[in-house]
Amino acid sequence: MENLNSKSGFINLNKPSGISSAAAVAKIKRLTHLPCGHMGTLDPMASGVLPVAVGNASRLFNYLLHKEKIYSAVFRFGVETDTLDATGTVLQSGKRVPTEAEINDKLHNFVGEIVQIPPIYSAKSVNGVRAYRLARQGREVTLEGKKVHIGGIVLTERVGEDSFAFRIACGGGTYIRSLARDIAGACGTVAVMTALVREKSGYFTLKDSVSPEELTEENWEERLIAPDLVFDMPSVDFDGKEAQKLRNGLSLEFGGGDGEYKLYFDDDFYGIAKAEGGIIRASVKLV
Repeated sequence: MENLNSKSGFINLNKPSGISSAAAVAKIKRLTHLPCGHMGTLDPMASGVLPVAVGNASRLFNYLLHKEKIYSAVFRFGVETDTLDATGTVLQSGKRVPTEAEINDKLHNFVGEIVQIPPIYSAKSVNGVRAYRLARQGREVTLEGKKVHIGGIVLTERVGEDSFAFRIACGGGTYIRSLARDIAGACGTVAVMTALVREKSGYFTLKDSVSPEELTEENWEERLIAPDLVFDMPSVDFDGKEAQKLRNGLSLEFGGGDGEYKLYFDDDFYGIAKAEGGIIRASVKLV
């Protein structure tokens, strides 16, 4: 029997620097001739892991939101731009460059749950309008602080007279550009992000990723990751009349605990089931 989800899954794309996440996904859509979506936007200057959902796999995005992400980044100190990265208009330059010891002394303040103000040139919404659109129009943009989680920051090396490389583990919604600004601010100066590579996003890692140039209409299915592999959850498997009832939106008596389960029909992944009060039903369907 053909797998129910043979055309739904994830491609672990290595997005190159210089193109938007949307443009990278558009290429996958043209190759697959299926709906596609991405999780965790990377700015055009950034590169690295960009999970792309093919077919109905995007229905699982909510189960992937809280995964750890790992970035390598380069911050240039003594320079400030309006975008907080190297693509923006320079606002200040020639400011003081802190020592490695000064920076290391401040990093512990940015580990754990912190409040971070997103860059004004970002996709954050202000009264229904993207902040970057308002900023480009020269309008004043005020964004509220947002709680994010930083698992760790390590200064890995000095890569230039005014530049340092960092490795950062964090949760979703973290702006690395804002970290550059805030770490510099703690050292009494300014900084911009000049390079960013996402090395990991939950299940997806850079070493297992594929570049857009490697994918063709003939081989993309070989790089499709089965949707049930990318997140952890207990599973249940039904067949026969029980499976048919769940397919039809009906519920079954269930002796397991309350919670969510990966749902299989005769070993084929179907979606997510939710159990509550001795009853289980399909809550997310991939077919």
